[in-house]
Amino acid sequence: MKILATYNIKGGVGKTSTAVNLSYLAAQDGLRVLLWDLDPQAAASYLFRIRPRVKGGGKALIKGSREIDDSIKGTDFADLDLLPADFTYRNLDLVLGATKKPTRRIARLLAPLSDQYDVIFLDCPPGISLLSESVLQAADSLLVPLIPTVLSLRTLDQLTEFISGFNGQRPAVLAFFSMIDARKNLHREIAERLPAERDDVAVATIPALSQIERMSVERAPVAAFAPHSRAAQSYQALWAEVRARAL
Repeated sequence: MKILATYNIKGGVGKTSTAVNLSYLAAQDGLRVLLWDLDPQAAASYLFRIRPRVKGGGKALIKGSREIDDSIKGTDFADLDLLPADFTYRNLDLVLGATKKPTRRIARLLAPLSDQYDVIFLDCPPGISLLSESVLQAADSLLVPLIPTVLSLRTLDQLTEFISGFNGQRPAVLAFFSMIDARKNLHREIAERLPAERDDVAVATIPALSQIERMSVERAPVAAFAPHSRAAQSYQALWAEVRARAL
């Protein structure tokens, strides 16, 4: 079982769209997939038409008073399950802080699922927190969407520096450019230059396209409702690169 987390210190960069589309494409490839929506805003849960509620809230999961299996829901797609968001996830830092070895808690929660799933995607809220550190300690790989600007590249450097200080397991980092506006010279220049200069930046990119925005209307992965679109093809290229490099 591999654990892949879509994560960035910054918000609004395409983490949830990536998690939803890549988890769908992984299931289409025949893998058994779980997506855990860790963001209290519950966008991934909404897109999969699943109520964002966990009985007992995040505290019950973290404390172990509710089995994680009991909260997992099936989606409309074969081999793809969802562990929904819950508004109480906004307090997960406090809950984790009251446990022993809090940065290892997510990994311990997911370990019993290794016989049920081939891949687990974690859709993470932005920022650096105790929750994000627990996710980083659990993940085999981080998928980091970046808008191609100088400040976004700075956040990638901050993230890799933060991870370098971990003891024990360190996740591999695979950044990729998201929400690219081809009309902007800077976007094009950075997206073309960085993959050649850094081996932690993917060649595949995700452009800013209306089909991706339409996910919130269709409430489905773009590859499900517009499989031949440029947006779907972009996610397919990214999934092919992720699968080759991270699985």
